[in-house]
Amino acid sequence: MKIGIIGGGAAGFFSAIAAKENHPDAEVTILEKSNKLLSKVKISGGGRCNVTNGCSSVDELCNAYPRGGKSLKKMFYVFSNKDAMQWFESRGVPLVTQDDNCVFPKSQNSQSIIDCFLKEADRLNIKIELDSGAKAIKRIDEKLELHFINEELPSRIFDKVIVATGGSPKRSGLRWLEETGHTIENPVPSLFSFNMPSESITDLMGIVVENTLVNIQGTKLKAAGSLLVTHWGMSGPVILKLSSFGAEKLHEKDYNFNIRINWVNEPNNETVIQYLKNIMNDHSNKILSNYRPYALPERLWVFLLDKYGIPADKKWGELGNKNLNKLTEILTNEEYSVNGKSTFKEEFVTCGGVSLKSIDLSTMQSKVCKNLYFAGEVLNIDAITGGYNFQSAWTTGFIAGKIL
Repeated sequence: MKIGIIGGGAAGFFSAIAAKENHPDAEVTILEKSNKLLSKVKISGGGRCNVTNGCSSVDELCNAYPRGGKSLKKMFYVFSNKDAMQWFESRGVPLVTQDDNCVFPKSQNSQSIIDCFLKEADRLNIKIELDSGAKAIKRIDEKLELHFINEELPSRIFDKVIVATGGSPKRSGLRWLEETGHTIENPVPSLFSFNMPSESITDLMGIVVENTLVNIQGTKLKAAGSLLVTHWGMSGPVILKLSSFGAEKLHEKDYNFNIRINWVNEPNNETVIQYLKNIMNDHSNKILSNYRPYALPERLWVFLLDKYGIPADKKWGELGNKNLNKLTEILTNEEYSVNGKSTFKEEFVTCGGVSLKSIDLSTMQSKVCKNLYFAGEVLNIDAITGGYNFQSAWTTGFIAGKIL
């Protein structure tokens, strides 16, 4: 049996290894369109490779996927994050789980993951061919014929094919799969930071506020978590989560919208007012700039006081009701204008791709083209940051390679 794997990335290698381990007599070939393998693995997690997330339950795992979470549930019972961790460790890659549940190789170097895949491919005698990007799939009886972008390459016939080409930033990059009868969900960016060219808060670049609540005006989108101020706008887990869950809606808005920030993640204004009144009573002689509520970063606190005209040298006991209400509004309901987006680090994640309605999710086989399988981000599956996108690649790749 000849098995062709289209794509030499995370899902491609994982499905190739699964295919060869489950079908040792098969001839497995990875066909990569570029001259580099596992390039996204190399740069992911700032070069450390966040291989999965250590969360404790399948339900928690599924909640990290704005698209595909419900469909993945049964699949995670076949191959979960715990299975992925055991897979790597049993192949000589010790892992560490951070306090935030992000899982990295102990080496803190993505090369450990790359070396593992290359070693496994060599051990299993998996063939790897570079500069071999597919542009069309044609059915010939029960077999599949691949045609290549490089027209000097002759077409090839395989018994089974797994498509693991990763996400495409444009629909045109998926047209060859649409031509085989698959439904394509329009690809749009996911996991991006917010640009704020007109906002002076960018002067505070590098500040992290650990516990914020952010919502996008005109939508039901909201998220809580850590926020990072950058020289172009805002990033951090809370912003990335909003960009992921709001990918399609924010694309429709052409990335022009307003956000409201609750800097203290306290939705009840009365609670905040009482907290500030307690400071006014208990620390009445302290200067505003010297006593920060909710342990806000000093630069942010002084920035907010200055922005809204509250004298930083005023004593807490002299604040008065008018400024008390003003301060409460600033801390719980501050508005910022977003105009554009930036890619998160060097990682490009899309939502969209081959619709899950086109796939038999128990096997990852296409419903419209027998012996054609799918794995990874080419599917309409994507997640928030934290190792979840790789986990869906491992799970779908494992199932596609096992079942075919």
